[in-house]
Amino acid sequence: VIASTSKDIVMVEAAAKEISEEILVQAIELGHEANQEIIKLQEELQRVYGKAKVEIKSKELAPELSSQIASILVEELGQALEEPGKLQRDKALTSLKKEIRDKLLDSSSEDEINFTFEAQLKAAVRGKILQTRRHLDGRQTKEIRPISCEVGILPRTHGSGLFARGETQVLTITTLGSTSREQLLDGLGLEETKRFMHHYNFPPFSTGEVKRIGTTGRREIGHGALVERAIASVLPSESDFPYTIRLVSEVLSSYGSTSMASACASTLSLMDAGVPIKAPVAGIAMGLVTGEGGYVVLTDIVGMEDAYGDMDFKVAGT
Repeated sequence: VIASTSKDIVMVEAAAKEISEEILVQAIELGHEANQEIIKLQEELQRVYGKAKVEIKSKELAPELSSQIASILVEELGQALEEPGKLQRDKALTSLKKEIRDKLLDSSSEDEINFTFEAQLKAAVRGKILQTRRHLDGRQTKEIRPISCEVGILPRTHGSGLFARGETQVLTITTLGSTSREQLLDGLGLEETKRFMHHYNFPPFSTGEVKRIGTTGRREIGHGALVERAIASVLPSESDFPYTIRLVSEVLSSYGSTSMASACASTLSLMDAGVPIKAPVAGIAMGLVTGEGGYVVLTDIVGMEDAYGDMDFKVAGT
């Protein structure tokens, strides 16, 4: 699935059976070209039947307040971002925000300060990446955070794999069942069953929050499906391995791309369970920051680079 404007590709969602990167790039370009015909139709429809756009007044930054906050961030942001851990960085940023609020509360409202701080923080973070051509934590653009892998840590499951990349950590559990335990898909068409499932859980403690665990959200469903799609192509056929396979990825700690950590942990867990997969699958999140200084592509992005960057592009493969 390729979504695009007349100039740029906006979104890609795809699955493939171990094809080359070159063919995949060609497929994306083909989709982008095909979209141009539809965009021309949309533009024609807009010209013939379109109404005048509704004018929406966006919240504007106060120039003086912006320059005051920007000057403080230039001096002190670097130190906050260089803190070694996620919690330390979050504390340092919270402390910096409080310091700015205390300094400027006499001349501006709290809402104005909060709004301007967020805008200037985003600009400063993006500017730092473009200027240094590095990750916020000082890594080279292609440098990956330290990785660790463990298997068989849960003694009573069929398989378990623990994968950590930096402060992102995921535990995936494999459960095998007979073919009669396949999931029943009760849709509007013919009754179907599903042999392979991957489920993803993102509990509040993984981001240091204390709140109730409710029903599965769209994000969890999407991440579960994303990894399921990445792993499906390397699973053995039912005739070679007559079992139903269920993977559950439990996010233990989150700081950048838990979905791709789940793909890595799933491979470990499947191998620990003795499932004869065709090849191991790994995944990583790619980021992008664009600006007047050109662009920077980042390998293995962390949370802030995802939030303030232009892209979170998840790539999994053999």
